[in-house]
Amino acid sequence: MTTRLKLLTFNIAHGRGLSLYQGLQKEKRIRNNLTRIARVIRESGADLVALQEVDQDSHWNKQLDLLEIIREESGFEHLLYGINTRRSGKRHLAYGNGILSRHPVHIWENNPFGTASLGEKGFLYAEIDIAGHHLPLINLHLDYKSRKKRIEQVEQIISFITDKPHPGNNGNTLAPIICGDFNSRSAPLGDAVSHLFRFVQRHGDYKIYPRQARTFPAHFPSKGIDFIMLPYPYQMTESKVIKTKTSDHLPVLVEFELAD
Repeated sequence: MTTRLKLLTFNIAHGRGLSLYQGLQKEKRIRNNLTRIARVIRESGADLVALQEVDQDSHWNKQLDLLEIIREESGFEHLLYGINTRRSGKRHLAYGNGILSRHPVHIWENNPFGTASLGEKGFLYAEIDIAGHHLPLINLHLDYKSRKKRIEQVEQIISFITDKPHPGNNGNTLAPIICGDFNSRSAPLGDAVSHLFRFVQRHGDYKIYPRQARTFPAHFPSKGIDFIMLPYPYQMTESKVIKTKTSDHLPVLVEFELAD
């Protein structure tokens, strides 16, 4: 018996669509775009969704809980927030990564890379209960400015993976799926994607998707910076980039099988 699952990773750009700054958008327009994002997710048939740039309570998008709105409109049962930027006061912020799941969550933890009050990135780890297995998922968002900083952030992820033994729990915890917005292409050997991929390849038979498709910017994609790293024993059955104008990134969908 095999279980077939779909995983979607999507940087939703704070719900602003293709606009340059979410603070200039009216609440109605943000809500309408969240409805469109939820439709993309729903129509993809995803069982697991990894989102980046998702706000829980930020002044610049009218204190809307973006993940809860998307969860409700796309019909998911389980929701996890990983807040990496948190700032109080009149111009308060609370945003980071999020996970939606149609399956129960076994354990989870959030790992900000630092403590900046604006623009901080991080990774959200969860183990999802599926078909008698604990499916580990890492949802990351790396720095967009500095290659050096991205490498340092990847080293934090590598330390986390190294310190967390797999398999565990009597052998029913698998190697982690790693996905998100890497803010770097797969080709440059000295950047984050290749650095992390070389590490995971030494510890398991990983494949990276999409292999060539571009994901950014959405209106005229010129580079691929959003990826899913899928380890053995998962078997990919479909991989695609979904065309949409609901964000400045395009979502990546991978369907895969897991033997029970």
